[in-house]
Amino acid sequence: MRILMILLLSVGLAHAEGEKAGDFDYYVLALSWSPNWCALEGKAKGSEQCDDDAKFGWVMHGLWPQFEQGYPSYCRTSHRDPSRAQSKAMAQIMGSSGSAWYQWKKHGRCAGLSATDYYSTATKAYFSVTRPDVFRRLSKPVKLPAKVVEQAFLKENPDLRADMLTITCKANQIQEARVCLNKDLTPRVCGSGVRRDCQMKDAAFMPLNP
Repeated sequence: MRILMILLLSVGLAHAEGEKAGDFDYYVLALSWSPNWCALEGKAKGSEQCDDDAKFGWVMHGLWPQFEQGYPSYCRTSHRDPSRAQSKAMAQIMGSSGSAWYQWKKHGRCAGLSATDYYSTATKAYFSVTRPDVFRRLSKPVKLPAKVVEQAFLKENPDLRADMLTITCKANQIQEARVCLNKDLTPRVCGSGVRRDCQMKDAAFMPLNP
């Protein structure tokens, strides 16, 4: 019975819904490698992010309010939802307006900011991290250790340390770089629930659309 209670509590800490907006500890900036996402699921969904003439590299999956353990989602807020024009403007760094809208709905409302201020904060966060240009120069698919991706981000961002960054994998491919940021968008150590580095040594990495 004690073990069951611990398991139930851990699930509750990991993810709840409908929390009060503005109640969180820090942000996670999630940057996904667009060609890998498109290969895994984006093209099948017909996402505009994966059009043949799209040249997206590291796109912002989202800026997620985070607890030291777990995260809030679908929070209660008095702020109005963003307009279609506002979400469309975010497509330049998020790949599509649909992605921007979904991220606002699930995570942005939890920041306790207006839609305008959340999108502005997310944009600042995105440009506060230098995305390694080396990956844009790939001409063919490669396999590499996830640690190489981490090292590339650390080299381009001297203020980052390894415990402030997590590289994730999905279906044997590099998925995301996740950077932990204070509310003022300065780097900080990730909570234990975020520090789950991919350990793959042969993760697939796709090039940009030719």
